[in-house]
Amino acid sequence: MATPRELTCVVVTPEKALPEVKADFVALPMYDGELGILPGRAPLIGRLGFGEMRIRRGTLTQYLYVDGGFVQIRANTVTVLTARVQKAEDIKPEVAQAALEKARVAQGKAAGAEAQEAQLREQQKARTQLRVASHRTSSSSLGEQKT
Repeated sequence: MATPRELTCVVVTPEKALPEVKADFVALPMYDGELGILPGRAPLIGRLGFGEMRIRRGTLTQYLYVDGGFVQIRANTVTVLTARVQKAEDIKPEVAQAALEKARVAQGKAAGAEAQEAQLREQQKARTQLRVASHRTSSSSLGEQKT
């Protein structure tokens, strides 16, 4: 049996659904590491972490920030359910930088290990958003394609 040559990627949040896109490869930030998905992948349901999601088709790569959730892979369809998704071009670096500084200050004032860990996590999220935003000039939008 021939292996299918493309994936269908769907990203859904409580507020919106991004346009369905076709892809050759999808990389997702899982709770315990990164997962790369190629066509023909066995079915999977997994827990997402926060981080950079990449959708590649040919030489074009779209970068997104996802903030946790779940992924289902079935029949070459990657369905991402997340609380928040931002395209690289929609992330404002100055806002992410301000969130990073706010979390740094709050960590210094945090009482207790749990509060400090929460602030460290907020710092990591802000750094990840800055990294994803750095791809805004080099990324191409795949969401506009009709295939």
